Amino acid sequence: MFDFSWSDLFAVEGSLIWTAIRETLRMSLISTLLAYALAIPIGIALVVTKKDGIFQNKTANLILGTAVNLLRSVPFLLLAIFVIPFTRALIGTAIGSTAMIVPLVIAATPFISRLVENALSELDKSLIETAKSMGASRMKIIYKIYIPECLPAIILTVGVASITIQGFTAMAGILGGGGLGQVAFDYGFARSDSAVTFACIAILVVITQIMQGTAFLTHRMLNKK
Repeated sequence: MFDFSWSDLFAVEGSLIWTAIRETLRMSLISTLLAYALAIPIGIALVVTKKDGIFQNKTANLILGTAVNLLRSVPFLLLAIFVIPFTRALIGTAIGSTAMIVPLVIAATPFISRLVENALSELDKSLIETAKSMGASRMKIIYKIYIPECLPAIILTVGVASITIQGFTAMAGILGGGGLGQVAFDYGFARSDSAVTFACIAILVVITQIMQGTAFLTHRMLNKK
């Protein structure tokens, strides 16, 4: 996928490494946004359907929780291979950074759902009881109490999720998903070039730290309001 040469490895214009960074950032950001868009409703459903929840439903909670746990237990590489037909039908190809967004979202969603569930579970129950006493509907409690009050905690989970998602993007390179993972595999591991592998690892660490730092700063800003 890449035309490798030592002369352009760290060149600013059209280099291998910069192309890989752009692909990794694209996969990370898009898959994170899509995964959270799916995980937040799932996390809410897990909280409100559990015992003493505002939509208490033992059967629904058991089914949803089991599905989330099953998806979480599937290794990413096997999941990405398993969903190749679905990815190809949806995107038109199963190779490349765009195609890898599909398994990334599927793999990240159940993990993030549990993070969101934990964040929502920390909500002070007295707020819910107060809202009930004032006649608030169950849906209003979700939109007016759960989401606003727990938003800073949910944003903070991005720091934890970013570590997992970056690990997934690195593994995606083994399947031809592009990004720094493929550079590390094709030009680092395959050619026994530890310098290339180290460079890719270092950049992935920096990207992860930036995502974690951004989530932490956003959390602090929201908590001050």
